[in-house]
Amino acid sequence: MSTVLPPAAGGSAADDSTVAVLTAGTGGAPRGGFWHDVFRRLRRSPTAWVGLAIVLLFVVVALLAPLLAPYPETALPGAREITPTYIPGPGEIAAFPLGLDRFGGDVVSKLIWGAQASLLIGVVSTAYGLIGGMLLGLVAGTFGGWVDNVIMRLVDILLSVPSLLLAVSIAAILGQNQNSVMIAIGVAQVPIFARLLRASMLQQRSADYVLSAQTLGLGRGRITMTHVLPNAVGPVIVQGTLSLATAVIDAAALSFLGLGGGRPETAEWGRMLTYAQAELAIAPWLAFLPGICIAITALGFTLFGEALREAMDPRTRGR
Repeated sequence: MSTVLPPAAGGSAADDSTVAVLTAGTGGAPRGGFWHDVFRRLRRSPTAWVGLAIVLLFVVVALLAPLLAPYPETALPGAREITPTYIPGPGEIAAFPLGLDRFGGDVVSKLIWGAQASLLIGVVSTAYGLIGGMLLGLVAGTFGGWVDNVIMRLVDILLSVPSLLLAVSIAAILGQNQNSVMIAIGVAQVPIFARLLRASMLQQRSADYVLSAQTLGLGRGRITMTHVLPNAVGPVIVQGTLSLATAVIDAAALSFLGLGGGRPETAEWGRMLTYAQAELAIAPWLAFLPGICIAITALGFTLFGEALREAMDPRTRGR
């Protein structure tokens, strides 16, 4: 409860009481908006900083791959060093710190170029799923009725199939190439975003500010686009961050199954795992190194996504 302070020199008791009321309701400092509070909580989260550091490292390596990689993507500088029973490993040849692969490619260069391929597939496929899912969720949440029922039954059918199995089926139908992998992973993510946005919009539609806008005579389309959608999109952003981790893993899985296309020497972490299978007895590092890269990258996106979810959770915002 606020108290009326004695008036200062040159001021009135009414002015001071007003200031006291405002500061008492805000803990002595003015509060920012929702996103200001989210960013403040993210700055205080060690999990967010660790996840962001991993993600930024991954992004920097991917974007600067042409400058960081010692050799071009498909170059085979160590082909002469390879024999049927011997592949130089880490530290055995100074020019190749992490050794060579079966085809004579520099493993360091392959891992760097593989980061670029994985980032491209992860971002584009998640964008496909996000756009498609938000369109379906927006239409279902806006119109309701039979439109909502039809869209949600379609979403239920997609959800009834495991996402990886759905992605494998779509990629196999579309053909063995990188575009097919991105479309397949994106389609598998559509029902998740659609259901999430629809549920969030239905929750926002019963809010007081929506009822006030309807009382003022605003149309359904304007209310949806200017009021409901901006307030309902938060959970979708969080899910998009988490889905990037899933997309990186799914891309590696599809490439591992041979659905990514490309030549054997093309740098991509999942493809590196595929061709490392036959060399596990004599060159186990060819499987360990790309596997570690996939795990660390997915961990970074997951940690940051979880921290963002925690920062946007209304049940913990007051802490």
